[in-house]
Amino acid sequence: MTRQKIEIKKIDNITARQVTFSKRRRGLFKKALELSTLCDAEIALLVFSATGKLFEYSSSSMQQVIERYSFHSENPDKLVSQPSLDALEHERNRLDSLKAELEEKTTELRRMKGEELQELSLEEIKELEKMVEAGLSRVAELKDQRVVKEINSLKKKGVQLLEDNRRLKQMTNVFEVQTDVVQHVRPVESTNICSSNNHHDHYSSDTTLKLGLPFPN
Repeated sequence: MTRQKIEIKKIDNITARQVTFSKRRRGLFKKALELSTLCDAEIALLVFSATGKLFEYSSSSMQQVIERYSFHSENPDKLVSQPSLDALEHERNRLDSLKAELEEKTTELRRMKGEELQELSLEEIKELEKMVEAGLSRVAELKDQRVVKEINSLKKKGVQLLEDNRRLKQMTNVFEVQTDVVQHVRPVESTNICSSNNHHDHYSSDTTLKLGLPFPN
């Protein structure tokens, strides 16, 4: 007996349509599993029934297959290997982890500033109080260290200024001594010059007188 060929068209009877959908869907998923197993293919199936119910099958990860499909649609000339997909999945997980950590740290910072405290329990408030006290202690310790460092720096500058002042006084004293010596030497030179001029005038007078005597007969 030959098998009767079924005409492919929409089944009008709702009950028959639901039964056929269920059988054919299971058969489709079975064929997809066999194809994936036999040929090492990566397969993802999405099926929506007439009532809008979702049925899906994936040989690995549905999200991973969809991402691979999206990448391939945007870059048809590039082949995406499984290691590349694994790397993308790892990167996405890492970014999600960093995002969650950032949100946690942001919330913690706001609470340390006294914000968003209404949802905290008594134990959480006590723990937050300890964290704030520890933070203030570290800030005070760092401030004391900076103050001591600044004081030491000012002391060094003070010592340097005293040394510079001492050297300046020494240079001033040397300059005053040199000035006194110069002022003492100049009057002595003037006296010697005057004495020399007087002696020259006396010699000139004697010469004149001698020249004025009459010659003997």
